[in-house]
Amino acid sequence: MISKNNSKEIISRLLQMLDESKCNFWAVEVVKRELLAKGFSELKEADEWKLEPGGCYFVEKNGTAIFALKVGKEDLRSAGARIISAHTDSPCFKLKPNCEIYGDGGVVSLNVEKYGGGIMYTWFDRPLSMAGRVSIANQEDPLHPITVILDFKQPIATIPHLAIHFNRAVNEGNPLSVQKDMKPVVGYFNPEQIEEFKRNGGVIRSKILEHINSGNCHVEDSMGQLISDRKITADDLIDYELSLYPCEPAGLVGLEHEYFQSARIDDLSMAFAGLEAMLDTADSECNSTGILALFDNEETGSATKQGAHSPVLRHILERICAVQNPGDAQAFHRAIAHSFMISADDAHGWHPNYNEKYDPTNHPVLGGGPVVKINANCKYMTDSDGASVFRQLCKKAGVGCQYFVNHADVAGGSTLGNISSVQLDIRGVDVGNAIWAMHSARETAAVSDHIDMVKVLTEFLK
Repeated sequence: MISKNNSKEIISRLLQMLDESKCNFWAVEVVKRELLAKGFSELKEADEWKLEPGGCYFVEKNGTAIFALKVGKEDLRSAGARIISAHTDSPCFKLKPNCEIYGDGGVVSLNVEKYGGGIMYTWFDRPLSMAGRVSIANQEDPLHPITVILDFKQPIATIPHLAIHFNRAVNEGNPLSVQKDMKPVVGYFNPEQIEEFKRNGGVIRSKILEHINSGNCHVEDSMGQLISDRKITADDLIDYELSLYPCEPAGLVGLEHEYFQSARIDDLSMAFAGLEAMLDTADSECNSTGILALFDNEETGSATKQGAHSPVLRHILERICAVQNPGDAQAFHRAIAHSFMISADDAHGWHPNYNEKYDPTNHPVLGGGPVVKINANCKYMTDSDGASVFRQLCKKAGVGCQYFVNHADVAGGSTLGNISSVQLDIRGVDVGNAIWAMHSARETAAVSDHIDMVKVLTEFLK
């Protein structure tokens, strides 16, 4: 049972982890830190695995996806796996290579590309920073560049909106072009500064070098060894994957602090609810193997090596079966028959200003408890079997349960459950918590729903 004090601690941790997880790379770093602190050991894909009953492990993929395992007392072919899936990515703007655009007065803007389906106008006039991965040349092993995960941690850009005086109809609808309207401005510089930047490959590369060489981030080689005595030069810097993020911290709102607001609630709130459940049950004796599968790239279709459309989770399950039952060609297939997946991705909460957008009888409210997501055209994996399992878990955990079904005239999106079904013919259900402004730069969810989801997922893994 989660007490009132524990609930406050869970929400406090959630807000902190949302603030630290500026992008998919940092979300994985946060999850990895929490798992290591709880005694989980890292498994490398290239190594031979040795798994013990009751053992706790994790596997990382590309630095943007992570899979935590708690091996059950019984092997996978007889007890199956209980899988919670969520994703680490959220809509944002990513920097292109050669991203600087030089304008009048020395103003420098950035050439960006939209990642996922974000609500673009919510990004205007906000303090923005950048975070992500930088690759540095490894002269000894070109196939394994040195990796740096960095976060500038301060407002370094903004996307200024056009004044209403130049577009009087802006409040009547404002079509936006990513290429024209959404270029972030990072500052203005004199000609000498710009020439110096260009010698280092541009403003952004110059600032990356400055950031790394100032000691603000750890530089590790492909074996995870810290490199502290090497000054990184412009020639060393090969490439980068950098995302913009809003600088405003996560926080509570409402007269009684009923809600929490942040960027990236979809889907990090579900990822962190699953993490709480995994950590809560790490010391428990469980018959089934528990798995927390945090994929990347859900917002763009999951068709990457670290996405739910890839065989990465299937390969993990196959390897567990191979370790536990060497030579048994049927072990994996038996394991799948005993397994169940809860695909956790946030749901659309009923909006008091737009009642007409929602199904008249199946619209979840914020604060009403976890949501089962259903679609007649199989955009979700939910069927009556999966929904029944989740509803019974909610009842056992003592929390409410709601349904989300799209308005019959509105097409819905898909999520991890049905995408994973391409690789795994597994029983399961798509669920989430109701939120407002999904894919905004600032989303809103209910505090009580997050606590309730942690309770249900913990019950599931137990």
